[in-house]
Amino acid sequence: MSKLVVIGSSSMDLVVSAAKRPSAGETIIGDSFKTVPGGKGANQAVAAARLGADVLMIGCVGKDNYGKAILDNFKKNNVRIDYVEPVTHYDTGTAHIILAEGDNSIIVVKGANDLLTPDYIDKAKDVIQAADIVLIQQEIPEETVEHVAELCHSFQVPLLLNPAPAREISQNVIEKAAYLTPNEHEVTILFKGLTKDEALKKYPNKLFITEGKRGVRYFDGEKEVLVPSYKVEAVDTTGAGDTFNAAFAVALSEGKSVKESLQFANRAASLSVTKFGAQGGMPTRDEVERKLQA
Repeated sequence: MSKLVVIGSSSMDLVVSAAKRPSAGETIIGDSFKTVPGGKGANQAVAAARLGADVLMIGCVGKDNYGKAILDNFKKNNVRIDYVEPVTHYDTGTAHIILAEGDNSIIVVKGANDLLTPDYIDKAKDVIQAADIVLIQQEIPEETVEHVAELCHSFQVPLLLNPAPAREISQNVIEKAAYLTPNEHEVTILFKGLTKDEALKKYPNKLFITEGKRGVRYFDGEKEVLVPSYKVEAVDTTGAGDTFNAAFAVALSEGKSVKESLQFANRAASLSVTKFGAQGGMPTRDEVERKLQA
């Protein structure tokens, strides 16, 4: 069983579904409202655990009802929470999600996730050093991402950076991460001055650009490769990217090739959108393998 450490955000998702998105100043009638555990870090931790990895989460939640629900959800999904600290002076982070027109729009309020500082990370150095791979995202402080990149590089532990939400990151982090998984929007922010093709060629087998329904594109050292996605009837696309990243990390940590790992990740992500909620449709290992063999 591979050992994954996920460093990132935990939040409560407040999800509204409607036939369309309201325009500025417009009020519309929605179809439903639900609260479900989320946050990019938590989503990736739960997805990886369901896919069979031994997962430890590093993060912060508030000492409130949302925080308790998130911790209970981690336990339910066999995610270890030795380094998820409830804090009294910040509320648990929230994500405000609109599901409409076959896609989602999200506003994140970081809350306690802002307390995931480099000092807090240093408490978990031993588990980071023992990991097969570390996953991190950008709903946490920028200096924490920098610090984790330095630690993983010094420990020779592969770091998978999912650079979402989009923001500029230093060249130091880009160089020290083993894998980068931006979408088409994020890659333009990460690599200003380079075309997508130029960026891919500069970082062979390291930069993987997710292109939604089309699949994932990378440069294998000789040619550009598009690993296609799988067609499904989408119910809720929230968390699809997190499922992809978790599945990619699990497959890589088990020694699968890059192409095999991407196929595994695409299959897992495609299954995740067939049910409601970021975590609601995240598949088990058996579900992914059955679909791959079909």
